[in-house]
Amino acid sequence: MSLAATGTTLVRPGQVLADLLPASTAARTRLRDAALVLGGAALTGVAAQIAVPVHGSPVPVTGQTFAALLVGTALGARRGLLSLLLYAVAGVAGLPWFAGGTSGAGSASFGYIVGMMLASAAVGALARRGADRGVLRTAGAMLVGEALVYAVGVPYLALAAHLSVSQAVAAGLTPYLIGDALKAALAMGLLPTAWKLVGRREG
Repeated sequence: MSLAATGTTLVRPGQVLADLLPASTAARTRLRDAALVLGGAALTGVAAQIAVPVHGSPVPVTGQTFAALLVGTALGARRGLLSLLLYAVAGVAGLPWFAGGTSGAGSASFGYIVGMMLASAAVGALARRGADRGVLRTAGAMLVGEALVYAVGVPYLALAAHLSVSQAVAAGLTPYLIGDALKAALAMGLLPTAWKLVGRREG
């Protein structure tokens, strides 16, 4: 009996988790991808509402970075980037789903959102190379993604808030390293486990 007849999806190299969702025609594939992009943007917006202020910094600790990296890894580079682009465009247009229910592009932390777009695409590309299927590889992918977020967010913060480089690092990077390590650890548990569960189902 064929895999199609049993309703089972074959796991192939180069796939991300979202590719395992069935879509039998081109039209259904487009509909699936649109739903995934919308869902990724919505997840990021919901996660952004988990916001804890940091003393001395205009950038709160939020769940949106983790959501952005998870979206990119699970959906792949193209869909992940589109999800974060939709999240950013809708927020700039006035939808209050940036950190703490804010919107617009005037915040000093907006650079982190731009960084998340790049990070989502990067981790999605790495996931297509199997970077989310093992604990250590997942950790590496998350570190790459987080580095891209800060590579854009910290300089943007320095310019927007008129800070020196050292002040921007102290306000926009150092306070978040422990939280980022915890987020990476969570991803290291979630993503490889999801692939293991898929493998067991396929077996």
